[in-house]
Amino acid sequence: MTSEAAYTELIRRSKEAAVLSSCGAVLGWDERTYMPHNASEFRGEQMALLARMTHEMTTDPKVGECLATLGDSSLAKDSPEAINVREIRRAYDRAVKLPKELVEEIARVSTRAQQVWQEARSKNDFPAFQPWLEKIVTLKRREADAVGFKEHPYDALLDEYEPGATAAQVRVVFASLSAELVPLIAAIGQSKRRPKREILEREYPVEAQQAFAKAAATAIGFDFQAGRLDVTTHPFCSGIGPGDCRITTRYNPRFFNEAFFGVLHEAGHGIYEQGLPSEHFGTPLGSYCSLGIHESQSRLWENQVGRGRTFWEHFYPKARQAFPSALGDVPLDDFYFAINEARPSLIRVEADEATYNLHIILRFEMELALLSGDLKPADVPGAWNERFQKMFGLTPPDDRQGCLQDIHWSMGGLGYFPTYTLGNLYAAQLMNASKSQLQGLETDFAQGEFGRLKNWLNEKVHKPGRSCRSDELCQRITGEGLRHEPLVAYLRTKFGDLYDL
Repeated sequence: MTSEAAYTELIRRSKEAAVLSSCGAVLGWDERTYMPHNASEFRGEQMALLARMTHEMTTDPKVGECLATLGDSSLAKDSPEAINVREIRRAYDRAVKLPKELVEEIARVSTRAQQVWQEARSKNDFPAFQPWLEKIVTLKRREADAVGFKEHPYDALLDEYEPGATAAQVRVVFASLSAELVPLIAAIGQSKRRPKREILEREYPVEAQQAFAKAAATAIGFDFQAGRLDVTTHPFCSGIGPGDCRITTRYNPRFFNEAFFGVLHEAGHGIYEQGLPSEHFGTPLGSYCSLGIHESQSRLWENQVGRGRTFWEHFYPKARQAFPSALGDVPLDDFYFAINEARPSLIRVEADEATYNLHIILRFEMELALLSGDLKPADVPGAWNERFQKMFGLTPPDDRQGCLQDIHWSMGGLGYFPTYTLGNLYAAQLMNASKSQLQGLETDFAQGEFGRLKNWLNEKVHKPGRSCRSDELCQRITGEGLRHEPLVAYLRTKFGDLYDL
């Protein structure tokens, strides 16, 4: 087989596997939005079959033969072809280490576990979820052992979401960030300034929320001709394929922030998915760089833009029209302060920018302990509450607002949580770079113009696909690798102004 023929066959197989995987993505979206409750067991069988078929396609010996042929070829270094071969080889080397029976069982168990988690969360019933968490942890340990690791089993799982990252590296970054955040949060707590939180807890009719949030998502660049917005228990974005990106949220008629900023967050993910080059779908060049970079896009639009004052200089008059009884007597300054309130709280997805990363650090530490065996799934509620009290000064009144609040463990996503904080760090660096390269962005926002920022992100972040690792992408765009200082500086400036620090 010639190198040219091997490459053509490799890409054909990669794209075919991606199409099959996208079928599973549709079923996964349906499972979390519209699927009848009693269908979960059968959906697990469907997902298990698709996972096995996809695994068989990606580990087919023919793929290995193509890679072997291309290993001796003269592909130009860092050419599109070389990048695709490098990344497909990396995925292949990982996949062939996993027994197909394990892949199938993880898909089956995690599908069923998500349904059990959803019901356990609604009923505040951790014992109902515990056996499934035990199964998930056991399966993910087996996965880590099969893939292999040098220092900690967590490394094998984290690498799937943030290629090249290790638990030890994350620990260092998190320690540096925490050392800066803790005194900032303490200073905010000691401030005499307090926002009028009750502004956000008035009546916000769900239909009006839907229309307002959708209009904002459209304004920042999410294409609803190539996507849709639905309701779910735990919001997510699913990039099915070219022309099909689905975002979700949940509505609270008595709390403004929950749905609106959730939609901006998921729309940020969606804009990334819609910005990937469709001609490369099914190949690394048409795939996102990492989940940390993916999260940088959602957090950039949700927080760096969506919680900024200039954003609301444009959108607040529209908000008052949408919610006249709730906001008709509220000045912009009061509303802006309220949506940016910083205080320790129970729920991660509703946490403010100052305290959010402590939620992630708590989960990261617990996942390390679960995988090492230092923490048993049965002891999760007690350990969670103890750690939460130590970090936040609060004790969750029930498991629904504690260890059952996130879907990630039920879906087998151990190793996922650190990417949220990595995303916050990258978002701050990217926003700084965009403002230095595009003069007058804040003026754009005040006028409801977001196209220049979106186009900049399309070119700098989205179009490169998986051509390099996240730290290198950050280096290319901003001139420096991952750093915690830009995020800390942003938070100090923002909350220093709001709380008169």
